[in-house]
Amino acid sequence: MGRCGEAGRCAIALGGNLADPLTTLKAALVTLAQTPGIALEAHSSWYQTRAVGPPQPDFINGCALLQVQLTPPLLLKKLLDIEAQFGRVRQEHWGPRTLDLDLLLFDNLILDTPTLVLPHPRLRERAFVLVPLAEIAPNWVEPVSGKAITELAQDIDCSGVHRLTATE
Repeated sequence: MGRCGEAGRCAIALGGNLADPLTTLKAALVTLAQTPGIALEAHSSWYQTRAVGPPQPDFINGCALLQVQLTPPLLLKKLLDIEAQFGRVRQEHWGPRTLDLDLLLFDNLILDTPTLVLPHPRLRERAFVLVPLAEIAPNWVEPVSGKAITELAQDIDCSGVHRLTATE
């Protein structure tokens, strides 16, 4: 699945905390949906979350499910290209950013290369990823732990993740 031109299903996380992050995230979803080889299947609500790392503004985070006609490495390159298109500059580890697109899951693939690890290595530790992902893919089984996303979300402190209202 997901190789040799076959369609693959993947989950990505979207986040940002610079400029107008909500506008940027919505525009990034449009860009993803217009990218050849990528079809937007679903996206979560948006959530405000405390930043991890150095002092900085809160993040807006969400997740999306994609159907792709791309290999995982090619999809990662597309995600990095879209980040750059939205002004992402990698200066400080876990620092502020205009847009962050993380490839979380690709079918049930387990992959560990110098440039790509699947599932995302910190997926199971991040409430700001698990809460929105559980909203759109509650029964997706994370292949390393063998647990569904909803189970993983129940096993972590989600108190810092707050859903934005429709008017925000």
